[in-house]
Amino acid sequence: MRGLVIAAALGAVSAAVIAPTVVPALAQNADTVSIDNFTFNPPTLRVKAGTKVTWTNKDDIPHGIASSANTFARSQALDTNESFSFTFDKPGTYQYFCYLHPHMVGTVVVEGTTGSATQ
Repeated sequence: MRGLVIAAALGAVSAAVIAPTVVPALAQNADTVSIDNFTFNPPTLRVKAGTKVTWTNKDDIPHGIASSANTFARSQALDTNESFSFTFDKPGTYQYFCYLHPHMVGTVVVEGTTGSATQ
């Protein structure tokens, strides 16, 4: 019984030490953008070339994703919990907006294999 108590205590201590480091890293999914309260979160997303970015609408009204420079075909209007994805293959800075609410804007910065984005 004493061994079980010690093992449980060690497990709790380990979890308290590891969780603040590991959990935030797992919670940040670098290839997703949430649409919530008429904002894109994160407003600027940094990814490597070849990454598929997925926007998911968490608002209770429709939103649509469109590229400011026509880099990709615009999405259909996304209802609550619907998603749209696009794979960014080339390094650069890509601006996008909600075509139903043009004041909503965001940016995807795509880095090459060396880690830098071209403008």
